[in-house]
Amino acid sequence: MPLTLIDSSEVLASYLTAGVGGTATPVCAIDTEADSLHRYRESLCLIQFAAGADCLLMDPLVIHDLTPLGSFLGRAVVWMHGADYDMTMLKRQFGSLPATIYDTQIGARLLGARRFGLADLVLHYFGLELSKSSQKADWGKRPLTPKMVEYALNDVRYLLPMADQIVAELHAKGRYAWFEESCAAARKKVLDRDEARQEAWRIQGIGKFDRYTLACLRALWHWRDKEACLWDRPSFMVATNRQLIEWSTTLAQRQPLTLPRHFRPDRLKRYQHALETLQALPEAQWPERPKLQRRKRDRDFEHRVELLLKARDQAATELDIDGSLIASRAALEAVADGELAPAQLLMQWQLSILNLGT
Repeated sequence: MPLTLIDSSEVLASYLTAGVGGTATPVCAIDTEADSLHRYRESLCLIQFAAGADCLLMDPLVIHDLTPLGSFLGRAVVWMHGADYDMTMLKRQFGSLPATIYDTQIGARLLGARRFGLADLVLHYFGLELSKSSQKADWGKRPLTPKMVEYALNDVRYLLPMADQIVAELHAKGRYAWFEESCAAARKKVLDRDEARQEAWRIQGIGKFDRYTLACLRALWHWRDKEACLWDRPSFMVATNRQLIEWSTTLAQRQPLTLPRHFRPDRLKRYQHALETLQALPEAQWPERPKLQRRKRDRDFEHRVELLLKARDQAATELDIDGSLIASRAALEAVADGELAPAQLLMQWQLSILNLGT
């Protein structure tokens, strides 16, 4: 009977040493599952792994030492799909990333795919429909149900044969170098990302907030974060970002705030304490509004942007790919403004298509 679940450090080390780890540069597919929809502090709950004829699960909740996997991945060529999140989880777990990570989603998009979810591509390449029934399952619970196991295995079961077909098509279209550069850039982006944001409370949608409204938001955000921690649930289960924005505006207008009826007395009590602390906060300690550099959007600037967008869209049409893969509007505006050199914003293949040099 084939191995489908590794749940001990000893079995993990033995499998990776005696089995798939025998080659100098092994090739594997990896996916991960976490409990971000169910817990305050997200943790790695499951690792899906495929190599050769093997397709199995590794359980990091019971494997006390994942070092053999980290060492194996350090010399492997790793395939993923929509790799940003999975790379983030691996970086948190091991403090590093495999040297070579390829993303089937990037490859499919460079081939012109407009529907590039894993299920879409499995349907396209193999004519099979994957179930999405366990997409929002609690992966921190044990034992895993047969349905969850099948869902998890399907996340890697088709990646390597699909990768072979995508690579062949990329070579045929002369876009494989684009693919390699794009995957390397995506890996670097995760490695360079600072997850320890000092002002995480500055959420999207507050660009016009004055200093006192920002102070209200900050107080509410920290209250929500504490409540989520005490409850061991994601913060959105306490209050969504949209609610925080609405509540901050209400408080800033010195209007009474009516919280949801289901809030427990102890939660309301802590909210009241946060509100009293906010009201006693001197103006000098209110957050500053970020100083934004505003571009001079004159006729010449708009003309330069228009020319760049026209060149991008024409190239995208000829290549039959999404224009945003070549360059985002924000990047082209930065180029048109002279804010940054093109090579600081775009990859070599993108520069070549847009005739922007290096």
